[in-house]
Order: sequence, then structure tokens, then C-alpha cells
Amino acid sequence: MKWLLKELTQEEKECQLKLSNELGIDSVLSRLLVLRGITNFDLAKKFFRPSLEDLHSPFLMHDMDKAVHRLNQAIQNNEKILIYGDYDVDGTTAVSCMFLFLQKIVDKSLLDYYVPDRFKEGYGLSFEGAEYAKTNGFSLIITLDCGIKDNDKIKYAQDAGIDCIVCDHHTPPEILPPAFAILNPKKENCHYPYKELTGCGIGFKLMQAYCEKHGINKDIYWNLVDLVATSIAADIVPIDGENRVLAYYGLKKMNENPVVGLKKLVEIAFSNRNRKLKVSDIVFFIAPRINAAGRLEHGSKAIQLLISSNEEEAEYWAKQLHDVNTQRQDIDKQILEEAIEFIEKDEEFQTKKTTVVFNHKWHKGVVGIVAAKLVERYYRPTIVLTEHDGLITGSARSIEGFDLYEALYKCKEYLYQFGGHKYAAGLSIEKHHLNTFIEQFEKCVRQSITEEIELKKIWVDAVLNLENITPKFLRILKQFEPHGPSNMQPLFWIKNVKDTGRMHEVGNGHLKMYLSQNSHKECPAIFFNGIDYFDKLKGKTFDCLCKIDISDIQNEQIFFNLIIEDIKIN
Repeated sequence: MKWLLKELTQEEKECQLKLSNELGIDSVLSRLLVLRGITNFDLAKKFFRPSLEDLHSPFLMHDMDKAVHRLNQAIQNNEKILIYGDYDVDGTTAVSCMFLFLQKIVDKSLLDYYVPDRFKEGYGLSFEGAEYAKTNGFSLIITLDCGIKDNDKIKYAQDAGIDCIVCDHHTPPEILPPAFAILNPKKENCHYPYKELTGCGIGFKLMQAYCEKHGINKDIYWNLVDLVATSIAADIVPIDGENRVLAYYGLKKMNENPVVGLKKLVEIAFSNRNRKLKVSDIVFFIAPRINAAGRLEHGSKAIQLLISSNEEEAEYWAKQLHDVNTQRQDIDKQILEEAIEFIEKDEEFQTKKTTVVFNHKWHKGVVGIVAAKLVERYYRPTIVLTEHDGLITGSARSIEGFDLYEALYKCKEYLYQFGGHKYAAGLSIEKHHLNTFIEQFEKCVRQSITEEIELKKIWVDAVLNLENITPKFLRILKQFEPHGPSNMQPLFWIKNVKDTGRMHEVGNGHLKMYLSQNSHKECPAIFFNGIDYFDKLKGKTFDCLCKIDISDIQNEQIFFNLIIEDIKIN
């Protein structure tokens, strides 16, 4: 990997100096702030002290008045309401959130939810879902995390006398669906100040608006903010602005008094938890268990967990999701091993610019995960394909700086269908076009990819000396949480360090070290999967890239580790 230190302009350097003086903080910390677009005292105050006052009025969102009016009409007239959402974490948390909210103010017999079958119906509002609403007498559908591109399905529902309120955060098409109301900050005519809410977050704003309009205690929706935080972490949206406030308070609630479904899932995922949950814990441990239901079976299992009314019921569904996720991990591992074996046997692989693997037996629900892992291993645009319903179908993942969607578009004459964005996409191919597509995809990538793009780069926030890591530094660094896009956990470049002689293996192949710099300051460090460096590092001076994991702060004692990401021996 090529290490690249992020650069500051002269103007940004001046902001850095001013912030250090005004806030009384280390220049490294002020540099981190400037890199995150925080260039003055007021912005820093908002960043370090997330406040409920920073949440925008939901009525700034276009169509919110209409949506609240239609929802109230349905409630007053005892209409049946169907809550419809996608099968991923954002969709299932959104549906659960809305269901738990509405059951507080609506007769439960008038409520139901619907999650499409990933394999039979696919993503978004389906004709099957609209038909279910029609057959069962629903007159209002609230779509969450989907609907903005489902023009034909929404027209079908509207023609059947069913109004739709769309709550979606995906980029709208040129022609919007004929819904009664569309809540989406990314609409051209929507001037809502924050554009990066999740689908669950937009549903949350609808609940907020309804309560404000009708004088209902805010606790009825605010007690669900931990579900919103879960969606923010899992959907990899920016954690800035309004999302930062929601994630901050959502994590706080998750650690103190979560909804019962999340509580039981956390207990199963972290049987010996001794610290507060972070965004990364949701991403790597909670979200995969929620997602597993839709990947292998049906997303409704996740809903049943998240809307559970008691601990016994929640524990049952949490165990179900845990078991499904374990099964998913086994399938992932097997497919990944088979894919690697296929790649390593390909004599032409070293000269190729792409990775495309196919096996008709692979499980459709996990090929995206495998594609991401292959990108991490081989670092090139990657497609993993399987067979489903007579078509070759799969997922594609890209590398930094390469537009995968554009490459697929150039090969569209050989594709049955495709969709996605710059770094991730889904596609289907008719069998007789498979080999030609693989050749054309390789050709298109080869023509447009550059050596600079192919070089794996890692961007570093700041150079850090071990002597900078004081209790004050760590306390302020802790306040940079929660981390995520737009505020990733800072990555530091620490130069000329060496192990003090206590290096040893921990776990399965990890290195525990105690680093010193110029014979001063000793800091604990962990190098995950670094056992191959055990002999290479003995007595040697090296540079390392690391993050700082602050696990706990108890009075004057701060527990932390340097988490080493990469090493270069001097």
C-alpha cells in the first residue's frame, strides 16, 4: 500500500492554528477537525456537543404536510395501514420503527408490515406486495427505504384505491412515482437542509412531524432512536450533521436502554461485553445478524425480533438470527475458498485487470459479501456470479477511483439487466452471453483503468508522536465519536518506533506489542493477523499506521490500544 498524508491548504493551516488557540487543544487534534470541515469555534462546538436543537423541523421536507395529513386521515377513519420496507438493515429497522410507533396510536389490528422476498420479488415495492395490500383491504401503504423508483407498482396501488406515502433516501428518477406524498430530501424541489438521512431516518422525521402536529409526547418516537442509529451505522451513510446527532443519541440509548429486540441481539453478539457499543460494533456484529435473515431466508424474521414486546420473544428471534448468521458465515467462507481456488488456478489471472468468478451452485444472497472480500484480497474490479431462475446473476464491487457502473454500461448489450452505482452493482446475464460479457468487461476495464488507480492507497490523517498521546489528548479524541463516513476513525502515521521486548502472540495470529519512540513513552498496541511479522520486528525500528481504540475511561484511568493497520520496517 502507498501511504499518503492528507494535505491542508494555507487557509486550512491558518484555521488549524486558530482552532488550537481557541480550543486549547493539540495541533494534531485541530488538524483532524479541519480535515472534517470543522474550521471555526461554533462548528467545533456543534461537533463535540451534539444537540437535539440541531435537528431540523421535519416540515421543511417537501410533502411532509401532505404525508402527515394522509396518515392522520387514515388513523381517524380506522383505515388499514401497511408498512412496507426493504429486507436490509435500513429497511427492517425502518419498518420496525414505524410499526412500534403506530401501534401506540392505532389499533394493532389495523396495522401490518410487508418485506419482499429477496429471491422471488427483489428489491423495492413489488406487484406481489401491492396485490397483498389490495386483497387484504389496506388503503394506505407507507414505503420505507424504497419506493422512489417503483413508478409502475405505485400506479398499480393507486389505481386500486391505495394511497402511498414514500419515505426513501435513494436518488430519485427523472419521473417520480404517482404517490400521494414523497418524502425524500434528494428531490429537486425539496429544500430540507440535510440530504443524507437513511430510509429509517426519513420515517423517523415523519413520526416526529406527526407528534408535533398533533401534540403527542415526543418520547413515543424518541424512544426508537436506537433503531435509527442502527440504520445509520449499517447503511454506511455520512455521520455528520443530523445523522451525527441521531447516531450519538441512538448509541447512548442502545448502551443504556435499548428496545428489547436490540437488547437481546446485543447480548447474543457480545456475551462478555465489557465496554460501550460503538458504530463499528453495529457494522460488524449487529448488522450482519439482522441482514442474514434477508440473505438466506426472509427479512420478516428481523422485523419479528425488532418489534418483540417481551424478552422471551426477543430472545427466541435473536437466537434465530444468530443461527442464520452463523450459517451465512459458513456459506461465505466456503464460497470464498472456492473462488480463491478458481482464481489461483487461472494461469492468465496475473495479467488480468478484473476478477470474474462463476459457479451455478453459489448462494445468491451472499455473493456481494464474497465480491467485497475478493476486492480486499486482490484489489481489482470484481464480479461474483451464480445462477438463479435461469439467469446468471451476481454482484460487482470496485476499487477506489474506478467507475464500475460506467464499465458495466459499456457492456450493457450483453447484460439482461443491471443497476447500482460507482463502487457496487448487481447484474443479470443470459447464459449464452456469459463468456462474451466476461471478455468485454475485461476489455473495458483494461482500456480505462490506470496504474495510479490500481495502486492501493491509504490516506493518513496526521503524523503523531507517542508523546502526544496524553490523557487530555485521548479524552478529546474520544469525543470525535461516533465514527463513520465523513468522520472516519483517524488514522495516524507514527515514525521510528520499536517494540520494547514484550511482543507476543495473542488470540489466533495477532501480535501484542508495547511501542516506544526515541526510548520515551510506552504505548500498548495490537497488530491483528500480524504474526508473520514476529521475527521481522524484533529489535527493528519501523513506521506504523494505526488507529487509537479507546475502550474505556474511568475517572483518571484511560484504557486504550494502538490498532496497527500497516507497517514499514526502516
